[in-house]
Amino acid sequence: MTFEKFAADLSGFVWGVPLIALLFGTHLFLTFRTGFIQKRMWQAIKLSFSREKEGEGDVSQFGALTTALAATIGTGNIVGVAGAVAAGGPGAVLWMWLTGVFGIATKYSEALLAVKYRVQQKDGSFAGGPMYALEYGLGQKWLGMIFAIFTMIAAFGIGCMTQANSIVDNVQNLLKEQTASGVSWAQPEFVAWGLGIIMAILTALVILGGVKSIARVCEVLVPFMAIFYVLGCLAVLIHNWAVIPETIAVIFRSAFTGSAVAGGFIGRGMQMAMQMGIARGLFSNESGLGSAPIVAAAAQTKNPYRQALVSSTGTFWDTVVVCAMTGLVIVSSGLWKDGMAADGTMKLAADGSAVLAKAALVQGAFGVLSGIGPFVLTVGLLTFVFSTILGWCYYGEKATEYVFGTRAVLPYRLLWIAAVLFGSTQKASAVWDFSDAANGLMAIPNLICLICLSGVIAAETRQHRHDL
Repeated sequence: MTFEKFAADLSGFVWGVPLIALLFGTHLFLTFRTGFIQKRMWQAIKLSFSREKEGEGDVSQFGALTTALAATIGTGNIVGVAGAVAAGGPGAVLWMWLTGVFGIATKYSEALLAVKYRVQQKDGSFAGGPMYALEYGLGQKWLGMIFAIFTMIAAFGIGCMTQANSIVDNVQNLLKEQTASGVSWAQPEFVAWGLGIIMAILTALVILGGVKSIARVCEVLVPFMAIFYVLGCLAVLIHNWAVIPETIAVIFRSAFTGSAVAGGFIGRGMQMAMQMGIARGLFSNESGLGSAPIVAAAAQTKNPYRQALVSSTGTFWDTVVVCAMTGLVIVSSGLWKDGMAADGTMKLAADGSAVLAKAALVQGAFGVLSGIGPFVLTVGLLTFVFSTILGWCYYGEKATEYVFGTRAVLPYRLLWIAAVLFGSTQKASAVWDFSDAANGLMAIPNLICLICLSGVIAAETRQHRHDL
């Protein structure tokens, strides 16, 4: 067996039904354990915009939230949603949305433990996350080491090289006409190296300043990119306003029947809608993976409860808002019907993949607004991807620090900058698949931590629930 085949099989196995069921089951369990913390979302949103220093920490609560959102909001919010619809039909959008709603409780719980068990370093900075909760909360440092190692691997793959490669691919697609006409600067190799060098320089300017520098950039970049993209989606939906009622009806109908036509088809269609919607929702908002609490531990906050509320809004914005908007745009376009079989289920190729290419689905959905739509899509992808590179750098850096100590931080940042350039110019699918698997494997020790310390989460919630 080749390494490429092994990596692809490992990724498919890790992100299979057992992990998806475990993640979603944890969402439900923690929703009840926290007393339906989702009902405090409005209070959490108001608290998240506070920039005042409330206690010890490296960055403001808003800075910690935007840094986490920078890493979370990425291509999964656009291309990932399209992939879910292409493979699972319109009903996948509802299951994705429900994953976000229940995932709020898990993101809240992760952040609460991260702040409660964080430690202060010799230089005065703070470090925390699942590895510290596993070590100091459960007394299982070996599990913390496993989590940190998986995080280091995943960060370089899905958080860096694949993101840089996504930017290059999108720009190259935009320049296809210039390439065909023989314009030298639009040749694929030139574009890849040019963009790679630019991204590496921009990344260096931000990450070499540490978490405070990353947070300052993210506090500006994340609100801009999110608002810009949502407004673009609204413009497309206004254009498609006549079919919006039917779009919503189709999403609900196909979520529980697996079919977009009256009468439905209960079976593989519904299973695919659930599996693809939940999987893409989990992958997009990262609730349960243990990544976002790493930066939550750096927040200036009075107590774990307050920062946990702020962090929980990340899942709300990522999935309940941004992914839902993308889903409505794609389904209202009607292009997904090109991949539907006569019985209302999605057409599948011999390898089980959807017939309709997800990239074409996204481009076609936004293409209804000539000029504006493609511009919104391109800017959205560029900003989403670059912000992910910044946010995941901090995750990988803190995981490396946990394993090798603070002396490894600067070499890690330099290696990260080099990886941005490498990812821009190479396409190593095996590395992507292996990193994707490592990303999923992060969840296992993190979920063990959440479930075993759920009593601590519930006690902290009861103790501070009136402290707002």
